Amino acid sequence: MDPFQPEVDSKKSNKPKYSKFTQQELPACKPLLTPGIVISAFLLVGILFVPIGLASLSASQEIVELIDRYDISCVPMDDKVGFIQNSKTDKTCTRTLTVPKHMKSPIHIYYQIGDFYQNHRRYVKSRSDKQLRHKDAAHLTKDCEPEGNSADGVPIVPCGLIAWSLFNDTYTISVNKKATEVNKKDIAWQSDKNNKFGNDVYPSNFQRGNLIGGAQLNESIPLSEQEDLIVWMRTAALPTFRKLYGRIETDIMANDQLTVVIQNNYNTYSFGGSKALVLSTTSWIGGKSNFIGVAYLTIGVLCLSLAMSFIVLYMVKPRTLGDPSYLSWNRDTLDYPN
Repeated sequence: MDPFQPEVDSKKSNKPKYSKFTQQELPACKPLLTPGIVISAFLLVGILFVPIGLASLSASQEIVELIDRYDISCVPMDDKVGFIQNSKTDKTCTRTLTVPKHMKSPIHIYYQIGDFYQNHRRYVKSRSDKQLRHKDAAHLTKDCEPEGNSADGVPIVPCGLIAWSLFNDTYTISVNKKATEVNKKDIAWQSDKNNKFGNDVYPSNFQRGNLIGGAQLNESIPLSEQEDLIVWMRTAALPTFRKLYGRIETDIMANDQLTVVIQNNYNTYSFGGSKALVLSTTSWIGGKSNFIGVAYLTIGVLCLSLAMSFIVLYMVKPRTLGDPSYLSWNRDTLDYPN
């Protein structure tokens, strides 16, 4: 060892270089939660949320909604699966409904399906987004099995289980025995029509296998205009869901008689599902739902109750506020070397 070489400390310091960023000493808003600030915050939230909740509940109560479950009554046999799978049976079913209140147009027509898990991983993945969008991608059916290719190896367009299981019940509606037109245009999201389905992609080899899953598609109409398909392909997150079927553009008066002729084709009986027809008006909050109003009211009332409790507690047992100069961020910080 060279005696003239200075001795180096074998222990290296792991102490990081001081900076206000690493030591979390940057300027920041650090409010002092005094009783006045806390009470004011709870009062503000309560005063805002209670009227919003009341308005939401009022709007929801004004919505007129008719729900008619028809899957059980429209099958006259005990063997429901055999009935629905038999192509020779007449599946026409007539339902009569009475309108309880005046329904203002537009009146939305939905089909509601229960216990259908569209969010199942294998079901959701069984589609080809590129094939739906581009004409030259018809061969991309890898993710669509078992509905990717026909028996002779030709690609199915659109492929996959989602398209294969397309809902195929139909509804013909009459009001007081007078036929009413159901508008099925613009029932799909415009963004889906423009960005997810190509205007030069046409169905081919669809529903030509041994097992038919659902509705047929018109091979002369591009996918971007097949709105029933586009609505169905937007899969639901919950097992019970509604999808838009069409709209009635005229008002329906209270006590009017609705006659609905249903073609009960869709097989929900194999998996114990349910089907229902829903007619509903809308408001500024959308469809009928009390959840938003109840949620706002609950939070608003809770905040007002807490504010009142804090006021009473502060008046009965007041506490002297401590000196804020003793708070850590109000004390002078030590000088650290650079």
